[in-house]
Amino acid sequence: MKKLFLLLVLLFFVLAGCAPSSRRTTFTFANAQWDSIMFHNAVMGTIIEEVFGYGWEELPGSTPITYEALMSGEIDIYSEIWTDNLPSYNEDVANGRFELLGLNFDDNAQGLYVPRYVIEGDATRGIEPMAPNLRSVSDLPQYWELFEDQEDPNKGRIYGAIPGWAVDEILRNKMDHLGLNATFNYFSPGSDAALSAALSSAYERGEAVVGYYWEPTWLMGLYDFVLLEDEPFNENGFMNGIGEFKSSDVTVGVRNGFSAEFPEVAEFLSKYSTSSTLTSAALSYIQETGASSVEAAKWFILENKELVATWLSAEQFETLINALES
Repeated sequence: MKKLFLLLVLLFFVLAGCAPSSRRTTFTFANAQWDSIMFHNAVMGTIIEEVFGYGWEELPGSTPITYEALMSGEIDIYSEIWTDNLPSYNEDVANGRFELLGLNFDDNAQGLYVPRYVIEGDATRGIEPMAPNLRSVSDLPQYWELFEDQEDPNKGRIYGAIPGWAVDEILRNKMDHLGLNATFNYFSPGSDAALSAALSSAYERGEAVVGYYWEPTWLMGLYDFVLLEDEPFNENGFMNGIGEFKSSDVTVGVRNGFSAEFPEVAEFLSKYSTSSTLTSAALSYIQETGASSVEAAKWFILENKELVATWLSAEQFETLINALES
């Protein structure tokens, strides 16, 4: 019996020694399936891999699903939390449902855009100003003929948002609020790809076009569009189309316990800060070159060394650059 006991004890320690460590070696990022979050995941993931020696992966899903996965601990890192799109965000932060580490960017924008050459012209392309006094969405009725709807020549065309998006309803209400329906048709593009194709093809041809878009995106990085002014943001009337879209804080969050387990990685993530302009430039690089998110991340790091150096210690930064340039 004593020998059997000793054998069982020995077997326990052998099995324990063979058991995998509970410490994570791969971090899971939220992939809410828009271009900019995949880019930021790749930048963070590349640095985590090259500097801290951990692997990384993405868990795809909708915004609500991935956000819940962050709070349940299934997701480690959320690189782009669009705070205004999550009704419970402030309450979740206040109640410690996840760790808020920092601000990724807050200079994003959305609304109705026109190419800059419509207002200012473009001498290099031989384009004269078409609407030199166009500044605001409320000015559009003066120029409806410039944006003629080919399917209804008696009105102009405004390219709207994607059906099913909350902003689609807001824009339709804005058409009513500003009386734009008298001179414009609100055209639903049907998809993100159709909307970007309509705006980019008009831009390439040097034609006048007005439509909804947002930043950061590859289109805003690749082409020079101007956001038309609107009335000041109106919290009470916003859903009814009154007032401009305000910038949203886009933050970086991690699951609870992450900072205690991985303090160096958490410190890096807390310093991670970019801008809508930089993000759009990176997305336009992907669009133009066909680069993957990881390839674009490496390009971005090497193109923005001064910025990246502020996220890391001198030693960590040297390790990163040596890895990417080798």
